[in-house]
Amino acid sequence: GGKTDGFESLFMKYVGGLFPDLAGPADHYLALQKIHQALVLEPEEKKLLPILNTIDLPLVPILYKMEQKGIRLNRESLKDQSESLHKEMVKIEKEIIEEVGMTFNLASPKQLADVLFNKLKIPPLKKTKTGFSTDSDVLEKLSAEYPVCKKLIEHREIAKLKSTYVDSLPLLVNPETGRLHTHFNQVGTSTGRLSSHDPNLQNIPIRSERGNLVRRAFEADRGCEFISADYSQIELRILAHITGDEGLCKAFAQDQDIHAATASEVFNVDLADVTSDMRRMAKAVNFGIAYGQGAFGLAESLGIDRKESAEIIEKYFIKFKRVKDYMNDTIEEAKIKGYVESIFGRRRYISELKSDNQNIRKFGERAAINAPIQGSSSDLVKLAMIQASKDVKTDLLLQVHDELLFECKNSDIDHETKVIRKTMEKVVELKVPMKVNVSRGKNWEDAHA
Repeated sequence: GGKTDGFESLFMKYVGGLFPDLAGPADHYLALQKIHQALVLEPEEKKLLPILNTIDLPLVPILYKMEQKGIRLNRESLKDQSESLHKEMVKIEKEIIEEVGMTFNLASPKQLADVLFNKLKIPPLKKTKTGFSTDSDVLEKLSAEYPVCKKLIEHREIAKLKSTYVDSLPLLVNPETGRLHTHFNQVGTSTGRLSSHDPNLQNIPIRSERGNLVRRAFEADRGCEFISADYSQIELRILAHITGDEGLCKAFAQDQDIHAATASEVFNVDLADVTSDMRRMAKAVNFGIAYGQGAFGLAESLGIDRKESAEIIEKYFIKFKRVKDYMNDTIEEAKIKGYVESIFGRRRYISELKSDNQNIRKFGERAAINAPIQGSSSDLVKLAMIQASKDVKTDLLLQVHDELLFECKNSDIDHETKVIRKTMEKVVELKVPMKVNVSRGKNWEDAHA
């Protein structure tokens, strides 16, 4: 039922009372027994034992092995990156200060708000307890009209990349192994997705040139290469499977470009006549639908007016009727049961649906639509990891959402690539085929291409 943050919070939740501060080994053992007694009944009552026994428990030794193995990091490369990022930041800071006409501390939200909204007289968009907000949303919206905001966003992004990854990753390298050992957490998210921490390797920005350079510093051992295997459009395939929608299933069965196929249906043109703009809109709809996003959200992400986005969504639901039914049915069912389930039976409880606050209820509705899709795809990736530990002899190093990263001896690479693809594509039989993209390289960025 959601997140857990360690032993003490489990004790409070399931046994009651505070766990003693100066507890000895015997106290811990007794407490564990009490927690075990309280916890063992719940999965049985809720029919969650299959998930526990076929997915979550078998994954524990695999994650342990991945943490032990670690991944090699080129510290020299990161040192160079750190220096060049520092230079970039200084340059951008200079430009901002010249444009504004005064020096101030870019890292202070208070000073920044003063400069933007008082000195430059930019109309503020959002108020916080301490004054006007300068969060990324606000800067993003203002950047079209005020170039200085674009520079501020860039400065902030570089600073975050530098402090979170470029400067801190080398400090986490284990001096004995010369490798970086992240920690995987199975119970950190409400949908069952794995998360990783110290360092969190799951949110290195992929789409930016600078983020890619960070991935470049992760290198395969001598005589080895990385194999990166990721599921293509796993969430949309799961949506097709859950809803059984003919249009979606047909597009995947024929291995069509799903966004182009959606555009062809929604805009009523032949597949060959779909323009890149139509495809872009269809792509936003496809991803928006999977996350339970409405006309307003779509309008915002596409930069079109709400009337137009409402029309696009309406056309989508006419063509993909089963998706609409799924959304309505799931919300109704979640209101009655209080939870939704993944294909494999993993539950997510959604108390927000009972709230008196309309915004919180709307959030609950979006979660009800998305959780079975995201939960099923993360279960599927976990099952693939379990199967790979049996079929594949190459070491699995990392899991990042839909991607698995292996380190393979050069001599085995052709054979292992085939085995990995087959294992991942065949792990579960769904109504649509699973598709896995596999690539290889000496470092994580090259293997990601």
